[in-house]
Amino acid sequence: REAGRLARRARLALAELEQARAEVAAAGAAAGRTVIGAMPLARTALVPEAVLSFLAGEPGHAVSILDGPYESLLAALRGGTAEFLVGALRQPSPGADLLQEHLFDDPLAIVVRSGHPLAGARRLRARDLARYPWIAPRAGSPLRQQFQALFARGEPPAPPPIECNSLVAARGLLLGSDPMMLLSAHQVLHELRAGLLVALPHPHGQVTRPIGLTLRRDWRPTAVQARLLENLRARARTLAGGLPSAGAAAIL
Repeated sequence: REAGRLARRARLALAELEQARAEVAAAGAAAGRTVIGAMPLARTALVPEAVLSFLAGEPGHAVSILDGPYESLLAALRGGTAEFLVGALRQPSPGADLLQEHLFDDPLAIVVRSGHPLAGARRLRARDLARYPWIAPRAGSPLRQQFQALFARGEPPAPPPIECNSLVAARGLLLGSDPMMLLSAHQVLHELRAGLLVALPHPHGQVTRPIGLTLRRDWRPTAVQARLLENLRARARTLAGGLPSAGAAAIL
């Protein structure tokens, strides 16, 4: 364990030195490289759109987008192989060495195929939902906590839910039969607008999860990286203004 901790700190030190070398060599030019750890919602639109906007003005700066399970992204952040993460924030914070910055609240909806028996429902109760199969988010994620809260006051769904970490696989499962999934309406906005999927209102009203940045507390971005962060914040403000509520999404 101690050897692993030492190796992680050594990698972080080398990453910081490499970043400093790139900044000195740039001499005002937009050189260097930034690795962004992107969680599922961030990969849909926020990070790609912010990166494209940023690169239009900083074509000499290299940007890499890293995906994977949250634990892997967190290890990359702490080890210096990612500069920051974008996605669902954790409560409590994952550690005193990290800083979480809130960007916006993402509305959640119950998503089903357009021909589902509950597709036209305007009001739902937990016992209505328990009659159908479910796709559950991965254990330990903020979305899994919201899924468990959905049935905390009543019977859990039967049979036990399918656990799925892949949005691509979840889309196939939703479109192919009658399972339900608690999901960000924004992540399936194209399918909602195309009429392939329907977002049902949450029985507990408006339910959201916080989306934001996770950074090393002692990290100091270069001037170019600071501009990339500002592009992400600006895009997040625009995105937050256009996010549908569960009720609005159901009308799309």
